[in-house]
Amino acid sequence: MSLTSAATDPSVLRDYAFEWALVDVETSGLVPRRDRVLSVAVVTLGPDGEQTGEFSTLLDPGCDPGPVHVHGLTAERLRGAPAFEQVAERIGALLEGRVLVAHNAQFDYDFLAHEFARAGLRLPVARRLCTLALNRRVDPPTDDLRLGTLAAHYGVPQMKAHDALDDTRVLAGVLRASLREAAQLDLSLPLVACPPRQDARFAPKPPKTPCAFRNPGRLTAGGPLVQGMKVAVTGETVTARADLLLRAAAAGLNMVSSVSRHTSALVTNDPEAGSAKARRALTEGVPVIDEAAFLRLLGDVRPGVPHEGAQPESAAVPSPGPAALPAVPTPRGPEAVVAAEAVVAAKAADTEVAAPALPDSAARTEPAPPAAGPKPGRRPGKPRGPLSGRRVLVLGGTHPDAVAARTRVVELGGAAAINLSAGVTDVVVLDGGDSDRRLPRITALLLPVHDAAWLVAPVVTATERADERRTAAHVLPRGGVVDLPLQRGRGPAHRWTVTASWAQQTACEIDVVAFVLDEDEQVSFDEDFVFYGAPENPGGTVRLLSDGPTEQTVSVDLATLPPSARKVVIAAAIDGSPAFGDVGALHIVSGPGSSAAALAQATLDAATTERTMLLAEIYRRERSWRLRAVGQGYDHGLGVLARGYGVEVAD
Repeated sequence: MSLTSAATDPSVLRDYAFEWALVDVETSGLVPRRDRVLSVAVVTLGPDGEQTGEFSTLLDPGCDPGPVHVHGLTAERLRGAPAFEQVAERIGALLEGRVLVAHNAQFDYDFLAHEFARAGLRLPVARRLCTLALNRRVDPPTDDLRLGTLAAHYGVPQMKAHDALDDTRVLAGVLRASLREAAQLDLSLPLVACPPRQDARFAPKPPKTPCAFRNPGRLTAGGPLVQGMKVAVTGETVTARADLLLRAAAAGLNMVSSVSRHTSALVTNDPEAGSAKARRALTEGVPVIDEAAFLRLLGDVRPGVPHEGAQPESAAVPSPGPAALPAVPTPRGPEAVVAAEAVVAAKAADTEVAAPALPDSAARTEPAPPAAGPKPGRRPGKPRGPLSGRRVLVLGGTHPDAVAARTRVVELGGAAAINLSAGVTDVVVLDGGDSDRRLPRITALLLPVHDAAWLVAPVVTATERADERRTAAHVLPRGGVVDLPLQRGRGPAHRWTVTASWAQQTACEIDVVAFVLDEDEQVSFDEDFVFYGAPENPGGTVRLLSDGPTEQTVSVDLATLPPSARKVVIAAAIDGSPAFGDVGALHIVSGPGSSAAALAQATLDAATTERTMLLAEIYRRERSWRLRAVGQGYDHGLGVLARGYGVEVAD
């Protein structure tokens, strides 16, 4: 089947003409560094979309095949199949010089990268394309973006789900249709560069065991150690460092790799050595003891309060003192009103302010949104207002004018778009917007175009675009909160995702990151800071997925988060000198899985000069979980934000 159709001018597809290698793998689990590929299929397409090759095989992984009820591949069925290294060169020949394509491409790419590493070979992939990310840009009128749903929408027959070869053939049809839609909308493809992956150290690292007890505070002079205390060690020790840490952890202490204001004690035999930890302990007033004293105290560690037995969120929690107040620093000058409004709005909405304590000069916040949003902790009702069910794209205007226009769209019950997609129903053109390069395409698509006055009292007519969409995610204002729905009456859906995207013409690099925090708004250890260089925390409960150059996803497994994890904060940071005022708004979408129907969405605008922005937080509320859209920006860089959450960051 060709890419061209009667409705598509072949000339507009020239920017989409690549050699493609479509891939699907079935696996024994979800962790590439640990689990194995059970079957693989590769279908190659030429620039015109015509199939040029096909290969598929079962594989003997030499281990338990995992969830047979999902893929149907039993150990008996796989017995006698080749090992991956026996077919790796043939697969590599099909991938060489082509763009790898998969639905949720990072998953397939990571599994292939580890299998090629085990075989001692190079994975010959320089770029990849995720059809899930591509369809998030296209935004077709479907309830979700699963491969089967998209196949039904695009009229692609599907014979057998979770069969690698059939899934790859279906993927070919979905890719062709998605490229035609992207061409109609003049969308750039979310191609992701794939640097060489030849690290042979694919064996899983032993995960750090989270401490089961709450932090009781600092060690007092002459007092005992208490389970849950955060203890750091620096310098040379007589006892082997690994043995010392294991013994302390077994006693119920939280052994951390950095020092913050929440550290209970620092163990060192040479406090005058001037290590970074010792200097930080001196600055923060953290008690310092030597190894001999620490070993004596380890003989009588007092019982602590388990995380499971912590007071509910509505109960009073002892204050850690003024220095530990999260979020907003002591406001001064013209920032005082803004900061005070943010704190008051957070308390009125039953919220915890998400940011760590920071220097006064570091923070900048927007005024809190009007109190007309959803009631805290409850799922918002269906959007109401004249723009209910509409998605409005704002072009042009100064940054404050564009922010005001998008805010007005949400107030009127609509969703504010930041990119042109098939879901856009209306376009508002502010001053200077008539020079936007997307306007000719908008005109060709016959989308309604309005001026700024339309937002005062919009009059809309039913359109096929608005009526065709069967479901829509709830639109959250800045600060809006929604309960995560229960799954079969037991708890929230296990794997929850927050996807952030920004304008596709953005030239600067933006990094999405996540912090797993305890009751003190601190990471338990540095590895609970998830970012591009460390895209997974211990145990794989929080992962960062790079879906495209202007889109990244944080995935959180709520079922396996330890009790100490009270909140996951998702933030974005600009790499370099530009600010979010240059980028414009960021859009977040959250739902139970990257391809499932979204529960909530929000369009977040920083003010002008911010270089980091808190996007969202997923936090415990007694026995349930909630999602909050934050949208709070800061002028400082990512390093300052990370240090505020207790991460040790090298200067």
